Amino acid sequence: MKHRRAYKAVAILTALVAAAAAAIWHFVWLKPYSVSTAELQARYAYREAFTPAEGHAVDIRLQSFDGALLTGRIVYPSDPTQAAQPFPVLIGMHAMGRSHMRWWQAEVNGKPTIEQTHRITQMALQQGYAVVAIDARAHGQRRALGQPHAAQRAMRDMHWFGKRQAYEQMIIDTVRDHRVLLDWLLQQAHLDATRITAAGYSMGAQGALLLAGLDERVQAVAAMVPPHLGDNVAAVAPINLVAGLQGKRVWLLTADDDDHASPKQNQALFEAIPSPDKKHLRFDSGHLLPSDYVEPLSDWLKV
Repeated sequence: MKHRRAYKAVAILTALVAAAAAAIWHFVWLKPYSVSTAELQARYAYREAFTPAEGHAVDIRLQSFDGALLTGRIVYPSDPTQAAQPFPVLIGMHAMGRSHMRWWQAEVNGKPTIEQTHRITQMALQQGYAVVAIDARAHGQRRALGQPHAAQRAMRDMHWFGKRQAYEQMIIDTVRDHRVLLDWLLQQAHLDATRITAAGYSMGAQGALLLAGLDERVQAVAAMVPPHLGDNVAAVAPINLVAGLQGKRVWLLTADDDDHASPKQNQALFEAIPSPDKKHLRFDSGHLLPSDYVEPLSDWLKV
């Protein structure tokens, strides 16, 4: 009996500490701030830098805007040298703590890729797309030596200490990397520059919305369970760049029991998207969508 009471007391204390930490993060340490469109454009600005000599390699190694190594992979649906016409392109963007390998493999390190993004790749290849994915900053092959947990530390510092700079910079630089990737993609004769789409899961959905909102070269976006972000991290909140989605094909896939975004917040994001060509798919699940969420995306790929 005493053990049960002690266990219950510890559980209550843990819940109170977590609630207090969340309240401090929202109301004390991370105060909202405003950011203008011009400031957003300036923060996401980049200079062109790529290595066209590596054109048709399966594994991508490019120099990014700041000299960092950009790592990833591109897969064509068939031999590009024998293609009758250029392939449309799907850019896949992975979730927090993952890598570009989530877009190719059903299992990583013996564990299933529970986001099911590899099935989106399979579907896209079957529909004639070339699929490309790279590692986000501080993820996959880009985890810094001696600092393998930089992404987790950035999240911890933001949530517990109100330090947003490292998190925001990770997201901004990842989007900039994708703009460098777009430069490279447009140099490839076997790819159709008029049919470039982006899809992402969780953090990848956040990045896909930011990329499409910033860069006119991305014509369509599918965002699976993007986290809700407000002016506490204004520079990386997709809602601040939705104006750039005007006229684009935008599908938003959300969960009604998502710890990272409420149904009301998801609906507000969807309503803010100015494009008439948009669709909102809601699932009765948590942040991990049911495995069959992939099937409806077949229609989204028909751009």
